[in-house]
Amino acid sequence: MNQNALIWGADGGIGGAFARLLIERDWNVVAVGRHFERMIELRGASVEVDVGDPFSVQRAASAISQEVEEIHLWLYSVGDIYAKPVSQMELADWKRILDANLTGAYLATQATWHLLAKDAHLFYLGALHERLRLPGLSAYAAAKAGVEALAEVVRKESRCKVCVVRPAAVDTPLWKKAPFKLPPHHLKPAELAVRIYQAYQDGAQGSLDV
Repeated sequence: MNQNALIWGADGGIGGAFARLLIERDWNVVAVGRHFERMIELRGASVEVDVGDPFSVQRAASAISQEVEEIHLWLYSVGDIYAKPVSQMELADWKRILDANLTGAYLATQATWHLLAKDAHLFYLGALHERLRLPGLSAYAAAKAGVEALAEVVRKESRCKVCVVRPAAVDTPLWKKAPFKLPPHHLKPAELAVRIYQAYQDGAQGSLDV
């Protein structure tokens, strides 16, 4: 029997690469993202969602439950970044970054909690936030630190395997919004997808720096 995977952010570079990798390995993948047209190439079900909108997440969860009875592998890879000093940042911008990186992760987890298999393995896309506590990155660094706290509590409450993947740098469109250049030593999305899948096979928990 094929196993089921749920990928939040399958319309992005990392989520899309991971979805394609799983499909190649005969997983049944439910792809979820803000831009439906970017997920058309993926075989299986695609669900459009705005993770910053609780009602949109609930609608997506209902659609997901029509596709699968339980989820064995779950990934939250939605993310956004914005650089602005605290003294100048608008509340709307702060909220947008927190919604994408942290509040969306909470909403997605809660909405699909009832679909998690007993042996489900959850992955959250984090960051080396200790290195990102830089001028202009207050919202992003705070959100990624919060993801680690959220994931730890989810593990204790669910008893599922939970892992926060913390890549140093990945060549995705997000880096074009960052206030610094992509470092020479970086991963491609497909390379990170392989690392995440290896972590799944190894039963990795806690945090994983890659």
